[in-house]
This record gives sequence, C-alpha cells and structure tokens, in this order.
Amino acid sequence: MPKRSECPISNVLDHVGDKWSLLIIRDLMFFNKHAYSDLQSSDERMATNILSSRLEKLESDGLISKQVDPKDKRKKVYTLTPAGIDMLPILIEMIIWSSKHSPDLNIPEELVARAISDRAGLIQDLTANLAS
Repeated sequence: MPKRSECPISNVLDHVGDKWSLLIIRDLMFFNKHAYSDLQSSDERMATNILSSRLEKLESDGLISKQVDPKDKRKKVYTLTPAGIDMLPILIEMIIWSSKHSPDLNIPEELVARAISDRAGLIQDLTANLAS
C-alpha cells in the first residue's frame, strides 16, 4: 500500500486508522482474546467480514501473527507481534484521554492511576506480560 505522506501520524493511521483495528489490538492486549470467536464476541460486535479483513491487514502489516491453536489444530489463534506490543503506549494514552474527557465510560481506574503515577513502570510490566 502506498504511503499517503511522509507524516508519522499518517503512517500510523495507514496501519490502524480504521474504526476496528485498535479494538482488535485492545482485545489481544488487555482482554486475552486470541481466537476468532473470542474477538468476534467483543462488545462492539464487529461483523465477521470486517473482523476477517482487519485480521488479515493487521497480520500483513506485521502487528499480529496467526498460528494454529495448539489445543485444536482446526483453529487459529492471534497474538501481537513486537510491533503490535509497541502500540501499548498509544492505547494507554487513549485510555487516559478518555478518563479525562469521558469519565462516564467503563474505564479501569487502577490502570489510569498507575499510568499517571508510573507510566514507564506500567508499560514495562504490561509489555513483559505480553511478550511472555
């Protein structure tokens, strides 16, 4: 896919700027959803064709990988790649922003408090957990 510009923000949007991709990353990152059916059961109820196309794009962009499920060889499981894990600070900042501007949402207060008081430590701990 050709780049729209040399802008770093535009570059990120080329990868995850649609309505659904960051939600897939969120589910892999924070909710331990790895199977297609788990991802499909998210609150946002993504249509199957959208989920399939976004998973393919995220995989081709190197943000997620797909493997055979070791428990059921007929199924696939999705995991974040190192590039996908590197999206963690962006998602944390989005959570903090939402807590400030839309406090009526389902916002994990402990996560926000830790992100404000010890952002680097939180990112380090979550990254280590995701990488294991």
